[in-house]
Amino acid sequence: MTAALWALVALPALTGTVLLVAGRRADAVAAPCAVASAVAGLALAGAVAATRPAAAAPALAGIPANLAVDGLSAVMVLTVTAVHLAVVLFASGELGSDEARARFFGFMSLFAAAMLVTVTATGLLVLLAAWEVMGAVSYALIGYWWRGSERVRSAGLAFLTTRAGDLGLYLAAGAALAGGAGALQLSGLAGLEGVWRDAAVAGVVVAALGKSAQLPFSFWLSHAMAGPSPVSALLHSATMVAAGGYLLVRVEPALAAAVWAGPLVAWVGAATAVLLGVVALAQSDLKQLLAASTCAQIGFIVLGAGTGGVAGASLQFTAHAAAKSLLFLCAGAWLVTLGARDLEGLRGAARRHPLVGAAFTAGALAVAGVPPTGIWAAKDAVLAAALRSSPALYATGLAAAALAAAYAARALVAVWAPALPRSRPHGGEHGRGPAKARRSPGAAPSVGGRAPADGTRPAVARASLRVPLLALAVGSLALGVLALPAAAHWWRALLDVPGERGPAGWEMAASALVSVVVLVGAGLVFARGSARAAVAEEGGAGPGTPARAGNGVASGTGLPPVGRWAADWLGLERLVRGGLVRPTLALSRGLSVFDDRVVAGGVRAGARLGLTAADAVRDRVETAADRSVGAVASAVRTAARWALRPQTGLLHQYYAQAVVALLVLATVFVLMR
Repeated sequence: MTAALWALVALPALTGTVLLVAGRRADAVAAPCAVASAVAGLALAGAVAATRPAAAAPALAGIPANLAVDGLSAVMVLTVTAVHLAVVLFASGELGSDEARARFFGFMSLFAAAMLVTVTATGLLVLLAAWEVMGAVSYALIGYWWRGSERVRSAGLAFLTTRAGDLGLYLAAGAALAGGAGALQLSGLAGLEGVWRDAAVAGVVVAALGKSAQLPFSFWLSHAMAGPSPVSALLHSATMVAAGGYLLVRVEPALAAAVWAGPLVAWVGAATAVLLGVVALAQSDLKQLLAASTCAQIGFIVLGAGTGGVAGASLQFTAHAAAKSLLFLCAGAWLVTLGARDLEGLRGAARRHPLVGAAFTAGALAVAGVPPTGIWAAKDAVLAAALRSSPALYATGLAAAALAAAYAARALVAVWAPALPRSRPHGGEHGRGPAKARRSPGAAPSVGGRAPADGTRPAVARASLRVPLLALAVGSLALGVLALPAAAHWWRALLDVPGERGPAGWEMAASALVSVVVLVGAGLVFARGSARAAVAEEGGAGPGTPARAGNGVASGTGLPPVGRWAADWLGLERLVRGGLVRPTLALSRGLSVFDDRVVAGGVRAGARLGLTAADAVRDRVETAADRSVGAVASAVRTAARWALRPQTGLLHQYYAQAVVALLVLATVFVLMR
């Protein structure tokens, strides 16, 4: 089945490349090609997951390019290909016919190929190549509507932030080479010794935390919401953001060997799950809420990797991918049909579009972690591993689970609340970034490129839109079966970790009780706030009275008083700008001045000094030399003229000269004797 493994990664890569090269000429066939490729990819993923083949190709001297499918990567390839199929199928019906469909589906296919290489790579060389492709393609997808300058700026910020973290992989590769892991195999990192192992593990951890939007890198995911909703559904559920969590699970033996790395990673994951849960609770924009919740939910994967909970972290990867891609697709459906993404504008959206509302409810309940959803089973497995490591980690994870139920309740109340008389879409008026305008340049115009006739017709009338939502909703709920002892045992055996202990009965009951109680309690609080807002709206509504804008507190969705700090994503972007970007820019400006005035100035001064010296040499030395040469030449000419005088041509004069010469010689001879 080696050919199947090569085909698994080559098929989407080839599809994406052909579509991108063809450009707008392939717009008409781009979606069918991408969907067909995704269907074939899912079939190939099933084949390689069952047979677990390995493949190798020559790359650099002593460093082969290896791909392999083991228990962990089998789960990943199935998850990635399934979510990819659902997303491209949904996008084929959602994306307008006047959009650059070949470019969109080309990049989506190329991104899926890079992610498949990432989860099957066994060495740092191949992983680095796929990691780089993912970063570049994510920039193109987030900035898909490139005519909006704010969207391009957001894409650039997300790209640069993740690139900063990606440098860790280069550090890891260098340390692995220096430490003796010449083949750069991921499995060899745990066997490194001393400082090289610490450096390699540190590099991997930094790269993984950056890609997974964990603290302190989380803010880039807020800007990544500038892309189309299908992009968010793919990149920020099962692929790019989850890739960091997967990498940490993959190198879990190295984390354990480094001693310090496991606790560090676990606490970063737990802190992200709690703090970004607070951030999600403070958002008034649905996509921003989902983005923050993605950071928080990926935090459970990171927590599981740090505490050795491979089974729980892997299940969290799969369950979160299904639930979060579902939620992003629902948000996208409402965005194109209602033109709204803020919670105020989405009041009553689920009532107007029951199918999307039901699917969104399934995804939100899964994110809330209530039984019997998949994330409930995954979260309990992760918390069980955390409890074995540290009771404090367990308590922190339980608090994060409670926050997940709270922000899920807020989203559910918002979309199911009755629409206010004056309620209308605000298009992210109070959101961040590019969504501030309801229809910014390049924004999705409508379903199929046509505006809904009444502005409220559901976007999911087509089967291509309904099927993915239903499939993902079923998946979000059905994965909860893995909480059953027999299914959990099978899952651990599939991942080759049969000895890993699962959660005890009281742990599952405790987490379920926390999630349900918080979900119901928070739902009642938000519902009461929503009802008060509705009453106030009806009482204040009058001719010429402007509708109340949803600012969270004032809105019927009842934003809790968590303050601007949480609403502004903990101020991480400003912190990074103030603590890193501005000092770096100031340093670069200082170095530029030093280079211009000192280095370049020194060169210019040296050049001027050389010219001055040359002028001095020319004016003084060369002139004196010229005069000396001229004097010598004059003397020679004079001597020559004197030498010519005896040459008269007269024989008697030559005879007289000879006599004189003989007399002189005779005199000299006599005197010398």
